[in-house]
Formats: sequence, C-alpha cells, structure tokens
Amino acid sequence: MFNSYRLILFSILVLSACAQKEVSKLPNVILIFSDDQGYSDLGAHQVVSDIKTPHLDALAKNGVLMRTAYVTAPQCTPSRAGILTGQYQQRFGLETNVDGPLHLESVTIAERLKKQGYTTAMVGKWHLEPHLLSRTWIRETYGKENEKQIRNIPWQERERYLPTNQGFDFMWMGEVNNYFVNYDFEGNLFQETRAIQNRSDRIELQTQASLHFLENHAEAPFFLYLPYFAPHVPLGAQKKYLDRFPGKMPERRRHALGLISAMDDGVGAIVQLLKEKGVYENTMIFFISDNGAPLALDKEDTPDLLAYDSSWDGSLNEPWLGEKGMLTEGGIRVPFIFSYPNRIKESQEFEKPVISLDVAATIMSQVTDTIPSEFDGVDLVPYILGEKKNSPHPFLYWRFWQQSAIRNDRWKYLRLTDGREFLFDLSSTDHETKNLIKERSDVAVYLRKELLNWSKELPKPGLGKRAIKGQEKLWYDFHLKDLQ
Repeated sequence: MFNSYRLILFSILVLSACAQKEVSKLPNVILIFSDDQGYSDLGAHQVVSDIKTPHLDALAKNGVLMRTAYVTAPQCTPSRAGILTGQYQQRFGLETNVDGPLHLESVTIAERLKKQGYTTAMVGKWHLEPHLLSRTWIRETYGKENEKQIRNIPWQERERYLPTNQGFDFMWMGEVNNYFVNYDFEGNLFQETRAIQNRSDRIELQTQASLHFLENHAEAPFFLYLPYFAPHVPLGAQKKYLDRFPGKMPERRRHALGLISAMDDGVGAIVQLLKEKGVYENTMIFFISDNGAPLALDKEDTPDLLAYDSSWDGSLNEPWLGEKGMLTEGGIRVPFIFSYPNRIKESQEFEKPVISLDVAATIMSQVTDTIPSEFDGVDLVPYILGEKKNSPHPFLYWRFWQQSAIRNDRWKYLRLTDGREFLFDLSSTDHETKNLIKERSDVAVYLRKELLNWSKELPKPGLGKRAIKGQEKLWYDFHLKDLQ
C-alpha cells in the first residue's frame, strides 16, 4: 500500500514537472499599440525622409513588416476593443467611442492567456473604461433624462471596467500625468488601485513602467500590452527629442517626430532588456497604430501644442488618402510589425492584406494550437512562412458612423449612408484618387452584396440610409472632392 502511494505521488510530481516545462516553452507576448500614428511615420516604410525610427526599423528587419495592414476602426475605443478581443467590435455593439466601455462579458486576450499560466500587464492608454463620451453607457446606467447632468462618473463605476477586471494582473493606466496603478517600480503589487500623479515625460514613464514589469516577470510566460499615448495630442515632446529634428518644418510635425522618437527609444530599451534576460528569441512582439493620423483637413500648424482637441497631431498618412475617422486608407491603414525570432528567422515584407484582429488569433494559435471559433482573425505565421499561399482574408469589413467598406484582394468598395459609393483599385497608383464605380459596376455589386451580408450578422444589421453631416461631411467633401 505504501509503495502504491509513493508511485502515485511520484507520478503526480513527474506530471507537474512536465506541465511546468511545457509552460516554460510558451512564447512571451508584447503588444505595442501607438496612438494616431500615420502610415508614413515608420522609417521602414520609406515614405518620408524626416522620420527616425531605428529601433522599430530593426524590429521590422528582424521580423516581418506588414505592408498592407489595417485596424478595425478609424477611432480609438473601437479599434482597441477589436484588437484585444479578436473580434469585429460591431459584433458586441462597440462601434464608436460613444459605445464604450468594453463590455465586461467580452473576453480579452489577457483573460485567455491567464488561463494558460501567463502573468499579464497593461501600461499606458486604456480608453475602454466609462468616460464622458460613453453616451450609450451613461444612458443605460443613469437614464436618458440624466444624460446631460453627468459631469463626473463615480470611481466605483469606472473601477469595474479597469484592466485589472479584464484579465490584467498588473496595471499602470494613464495618458499624461494622472495614472491608476496597482504596482510600484520595485515590483510590489498593491491590494487596491492607487491614483497617482507623475509629471515625468509620458512616453518615458510608460516605457519605465513596462521595463519594471519585465524586469520582475521575465520568467516565461508573460503578456505585456503597451498602448503608448503618442503621437496623439497634446504634443509637448521634450527638447532632447525635438533637437533630433532641426531645420524648417511645422512645429506640430517636429513634436510628432519627437514623440515617435521617444516611443522608438522605448521599443529599443524593451528589446535590449529581453535580450539581457535571454527571452527575446521566444517573445512575440507586435507593433501597430490604433488608427491613422488626424489631419484636421489641411494640416494647419496651430500654435497651441498642448491643446487636447481635434487638431493635426503632426503625423502623416501619405501616400494614402484621408485621415482618422474615415474609412479611406488614411484612416485605417497603419504601421504593423511582427517579430518572433523563434519562428521567423529572416527579414521579410508581407504584402497581402492583414488586420489587427490577426494579433489575437496568432497569439492563441501559437500558444494553444487552436483559434477560438468566435475570433475573426487568422494565425499569420503559416502565411509568413509560406506554408499557406492564399490570402489570409477573402474579405475585410468595416462599418463606422455613416460609412462602411469592404476589401477583397485589389478592390475596395466604400459606401456612405447618403448614397455615395466608391470603388477603388488599390493595386493601382491611383489607389483612392480614381473612382471606378461606373467602369466596374460588376465588382461594386458583388462587394456591396458581400458587405451587406456581413452586416446582417451584427446586432444592428444593415448599412444605413441617411444624410451624412458634421465632421464626416467635412472630411469627405474635402478629401474626396474630386470624386463627387
């Protein structure tokens, strides 16, 4: 009997050791999400000559540069909801900023990884908690009659939607000076969230908070979500970064370059630490922007650099048309780098269309060998390695405000609710400067039908039929004025 007990105990210890060994083989994951960084502003894209991103360029050289990469929305909150859940955010009703916060029943990639034994951290801009733009949530919580009276959302309401309640063990959440944190830079985890003020450079502070997490949790496996607050307004880059960009240029451009440079330095410091800890080879790193740059139509170099408004943030979307808030390429086509040295050994450029939804799918496939059935993305690794030759996505879909769009191979169909339709050949040098809706009506009909079918799967089906107004009308009348 005693020998049988010893045999059982020995078997349990062996199985436990094997399980621990398997956990130690799991890849680490870092997801870096910049804010309002246009397609132009990545040195590896070689679109503009004034950008300096040596560390990001090195990450692309040692990984994969996604040349045709998209996000699910041209605006902050829905774009973040999409990348963290792996689903088109329209599936759970979070289509625009006013539809936040991220529903508690939505499952984040952090929650999924925690179940696999990961230690998780979120540092930087969350923007998935209730705020004063969350009009849908405010109406549901306080009643439509009280909507205009709400000026401050009580802490106990906001706290329910913090990263720590959606899969993140460690949190350093904030944008400029005010942060909600549950750990310090010595690695201590607090029992309750603390509100702090820190007037250090916001990008350097977010990098520092990330480095402290990695320093204390470099043992595999970990997941770090780092949504930097740059180059989003307010601008205010430090002089040492501004000095890297001398010469005549709009001051807003200089500050955007400075903020991106600070962020690039942060990426370099993170990669260096991973190498020192011996975990770089087994770490998946994703770098993506949450949407295109806001141009304020004509990129006016307004003097109030510290204003938190809708001014141009100094970033650029060339060669693409349009800006943040639009479903033209300038609003949704973004920088996207993927590095995973253990699987992807050589510098590559991937030309086929991919989307931010692929991040969660790639992570879960590489961690568990399966992709949750509710995900809308794909594992990118087999396509990058050439094991799969076809395009990762037959179709990509968008619906935002009074706009909807679909991409299929070279073709993109864009529709406004006022009846305006556009068909673009994105493989041509004309891209979105030439509307082919009449010449290729057969393609437009086909794509319109597919887009409508997709919309019928959503809680709010359809593509809408009403006049566009406000900012959207200004954008389309300005950027597509020659196509009316």
